Amino acid sequence: MTTGVLVAVRGPREAELVQLADARGTGLRVVRRCADLAEVLAAAVAGLGAVAVVSGDLEGMDRTAVARLGAAGVRTVLLAPPEDVERCRALGAHAVLDAGTPVADWLTTVQAAAATEAGADGGPVPTSRRAAPRADAGADGAAPAGDASGDAPPNGEASPDADGAPGGPAPRIVAVWGPRGAPGRTTVAVALAAELAAAGESVLLVDADTEAPSVVQVLGLLEESAGIAAAARAAAHGRLDRAALARVCRLTSEGFRVLPGLTRADRWRELPASSLEVIWERARELAAWTVVDTAAGAEGALGGLDAAYTPRRHQATLSALEAADVVLVVGAGEPVGMHRLVVALADLAERGLPRPGAERIVLVNRVRASAAGPRPEESVREALARFADVEDAVVVPDDRAAADKALLTGATLREVSPASPARIALAELADRLSGSGAPRRRRRRAARRRGRD
Repeated sequence: MTTGVLVAVRGPREAELVQLADARGTGLRVVRRCADLAEVLAAAVAGLGAVAVVSGDLEGMDRTAVARLGAAGVRTVLLAPPEDVERCRALGAHAVLDAGTPVADWLTTVQAAAATEAGADGGPVPTSRRAAPRADAGADGAAPAGDASGDAPPNGEASPDADGAPGGPAPRIVAVWGPRGAPGRTTVAVALAAELAAAGESVLLVDADTEAPSVVQVLGLLEESAGIAAAARAAAHGRLDRAALARVCRLTSEGFRVLPGLTRADRWRELPASSLEVIWERARELAAWTVVDTAAGAEGALGGLDAAYTPRRHQATLSALEAADVVLVVGAGEPVGMHRLVVALADLAERGLPRPGAERIVLVNRVRASAAGPRPEESVREALARFADVEDAVVVPDDRAAADKALLTGATLREVSPASPARIALAELADRLSGSGAPRRRRRRAARRRGRD
């Protein structure tokens, strides 16, 4: 069986590669010699080849391009300049070779890629199986300052050499998601990050909401740059390491980092799934807990050729849900909000989310007697048990005054109202996740006593 090869290699050695590949007995045939990346992608979509040999410094060659080739069933072999091998390895190609090696070595690698089982998806190699960029990448590992969108690292950002995830349990990602209707996803995400940080955990709060990003405003941070977009660009070009991610984060007064979201909702195309995959991996290296605030929508199928070639409005949300170790589904404690929550839970299950091995926690927010009846918590739990088969929902009482004060002052609930019933419920959720219940219960009893004084 002969495997079709697409070639887009710069320099005079391209002709030598074509001659060797087309020789009798190699099992290969060069079906297209491409002038640029656009031609490679077009040939891949047309099904002309199964392996693409591409110069790593070809214009536009990044993680998104590798993902698109993989979605078309094409395995990518990158030929990298000697000084650029490490960066190219971070792009997720099937194989990366130093372009200075003999052309015969190129041929051997292409044959190995062609021999990959037919059932392989051809997509990027998972980050855990790739050689990570060197930790001492220095300035080359950072998102470039003063780029096209002006998203330079802000003043007062977190130090790149700050402590990352501690030893012990594996770092975890919590995706905060829920139906439309402003059930309080951002408020819950911010409060959870603050409570985990108060328990002594290293925490990164990511604003991945592509509809109404607002974490920076809720926390009162003076921030004009989209840190997540800068991180995504660096990831796309293989330049996002742990230190680079830390540089585009902000450090809050409560000790947790924030990766600022988009400055405008119409910039959602700047967050491709292929780049977000790297952000989640680097986040696990930077913090023990990554809390991701996501948008409400989750339309669009996961994976597939169409998803790789056509940007999806909620690709950031879908990526976070797929990567999450805990999916926290937030609904509002009133009739319309409960109906939306039940439908959202069914939709989540149809999509196979959370992924196998991950945990789903249902949280009902702003629960109050005026909207749910005389015994609101009991009513909410009965409704979820009956209509969604949820027996262990987290119920957060409504405390509008405390929430308003926190928003007005750009602070968290634990800062402005430690004895708030809403804050206490969210602290208990943080205990449940981090396993630090006993000491935190003592602190909550002290907070209740302060509230009575």
